[in-house]
Amino acid sequence: MSDSNSSAAVPPVFRGLRRIVVALAAVVVSGSAQAHADQSQRGWWLWPLLVVCAGLYTVGVARLWQASGTARGITIWRVGAFGAGWLALATALADPLDALSQVSFAAHMAQHEILMLVAAPLLVLGKPLAAFVWALPRATQRRTAARPFRGAWWHSWWQWLVHPPVAWTLHALALWTWHAPAWFEAGLEHDAVHDLQHASFLASALLFWWALARRRPDGVAVLYVLTTLLHTGFLGALLTFAPHPWYPTYTAAINPWGLTVLADQQLGGLIMWVPAGAIFMLAGLLLLAKWIRTLELPRPHVCKADGDRS
Repeated sequence: MSDSNSSAAVPPVFRGLRRIVVALAAVVVSGSAQAHADQSQRGWWLWPLLVVCAGLYTVGVARLWQASGTARGITIWRVGAFGAGWLALATALADPLDALSQVSFAAHMAQHEILMLVAAPLLVLGKPLAAFVWALPRATQRRTAARPFRGAWWHSWWQWLVHPPVAWTLHALALWTWHAPAWFEAGLEHDAVHDLQHASFLASALLFWWALARRRPDGVAVLYVLTTLLHTGFLGALLTFAPHPWYPTYTAAINPWGLTVLADQQLGGLIMWVPAGAIFMLAGLLLLAKWIRTLELPRPHVCKADGDRS
């Protein structure tokens, strides 16, 4: 369908979704601005980026549906997944959770797990890159924007990034590096380092789930998830059973739950160990079930010629 139809009416189902996205963006941005009015402005640049991403996705899906029909190309459930992922991302980065993360390690850990295990997979399921390209108003602009991503250099580089061993390693490095006491403390003391910490958590998690989403369920996919379950669970156990606090900065803070610094750290370790582990376990079991189902599919029956029968 030509670009002359770009002014056609947006499908009613999408008009409702667009109103929800706009309302959520207004609430999150205004609430964050008010909460940070008398605090440090760490992460302030994320809010315009969140709103722009939501707007581009909304416009892109609307144009795609106008051109190809409602729910074609990007289905309604994928749009819902992106909306839920966007809301989870905003929840993790906004107050009160962001403010609590400055005085409670457990809140900080909950913030990280929402970023990596809720927001990231839901955003990936929403097929955002396709929607962002369709946000451009003209077909020629869309082709121009997509051309660099079709080149051999980008293709080989992207294929390397989302290769399961590479994505797995990058995500594991981000987790273990940033939870080392020196790096974690640097994030608590310096806003720029804190923003870098969150960006690396989200980026590595997006690559992790992207690599998984593009792969058919098989033994490698199951191993990919379960090994992540093991090493993240081990890190959570280390935090839970540590005999002393790892992060001295929290000793000077007033814990909102009335916990000691060590108890707060143990609670944070349990958040990484149990709820996060349950998500990985569920993902692994679903992949295993799908893999087994593909192995059990009946193979096409080959009829033998009469002369071949015994």
